[in-house]
Amino acid sequence: MSIHIAPELIIDATLYTLLVFSVTTWTLIFFKTWQFFNNRRCNERFENAFWNLPDLKKVETLSSELAKGSQARLAYEGLAWLDEHQRSAGTLLKHQGNPAELLEQDLRVQLQREQHAMESGLTLLASIGSTAPFVGLFGTVLGIMNAMHDITKSGSTSLDVVAGPIGDALVATAIGIAVAVPAVLAYNFFLRRLKVQRTHLENFVASFLSVALDTKNEQA
Repeated sequence: MSIHIAPELIIDATLYTLLVFSVTTWTLIFFKTWQFFNNRRCNERFENAFWNLPDLKKVETLSSELAKGSQARLAYEGLAWLDEHQRSAGTLLKHQGNPAELLEQDLRVQLQREQHAMESGLTLLASIGSTAPFVGLFGTVLGIMNAMHDITKSGSTSLDVVAGPIGDALVATAIGIAVAVPAVLAYNFFLRRLKVQRTHLENFVASFLSVALDTKNEQA
C-alpha cells in the first residue's frame, strides 16, 4: 500500500526547515560574536597584567577577573606543569625527557583545546550556508510541480492562473539564499578571527616558554 504525502506538506516542511536554519544561524552569530569579543577582551587584560608581574610566581596573585580567557588558561596550564614537574623530580614517565620540549608539548595541547572551543559552531554555519540554497530549491521544484498539477486540473493557462502559484514556489529559493548568505559571511568572518587568535596564542606560548625556561634555569 503506497503512502501519499501531500506536496503542500512537503513544501511547508521545507520552509520550516529553512526557518530553523535561520534561527540557528543568527543564534550562532550572536553567540560567537560575544565569545570572540569576550575572549579577546579577557586576553588583553590578562596579558597586560601578566607581563607587568616581577616573576611567574606572582601569577597566582592576579584577581579572578584578570585570570580569564584563553591566554590565562595557557599560562596556568604551563605553571601547573612546571609545579608537577618539580614535585615529580623525573619519577613520572610523562616528565622524563627534555623539559623544554615537554612543556612546549603540554602548552600545544592546551592551545589545541582552546582552538577547538573557539571552532565550535563554525562547521554548522558552513553546513547551513552550503545546504540552505538547495533546500530552498527543493521546495521551489516541489512547488512548481504542484502548481503545474493544479493548472492542468483547472484547464486554464492564463497568466493570472500560472504566475501566482509559480511565484509562490520561487519564494522558497529566495528564502534559502537569504538564509545562506549570513551563514557564509559569518563563517568566513569567524574563521579569519580564529586564525588571528591562534597567531596571538602561539606568540604568547613562545614568550611564556622563554620566561619559564629562564626561571627554571635560574632555580637550577
